Amino acid sequence: MKRIQLSELTDQGVSHNAAIRKKVMLQPGDIPHLTNFSQATFAPGQVAKAHAHADMYEVFFVSAGTGTMTVNGIDQMLLPGVCMLVEPGDVHEVTNIGEESLVLTYFGIA
Repeated sequence: MKRIQLSELTDQGVSHNAAIRKKVMLQPGDIPHLTNFSQATFAPGQVAKAHAHADMYEVFFVSAGTGTMTVNGIDQMLLPGVCMLVEPGDVHEVTNIGEESLVLTYFGIA
């Protein structure tokens, strides 16, 4: 068993924009094939630039805020309660289009 308290974790930058802050709850080695389980906070206007992962699925859950996720050129609205699956090779970009923080809880599986 492993218990993690989100409020006790240290913030770190996301690899696609270091100004976007995340807290990593689970990391490689905790569960086979899991690359991370994290929560990222995007300030208004922040963008995680378009990128793709060759061998990783990512699952995003919108906890708060409003944004867009562009996947392979198609814009998807991000609203609280929305879950998005990005498959290996999908080019994806996340933008906070709201006036409040966009909070995404997400994990990757390779």
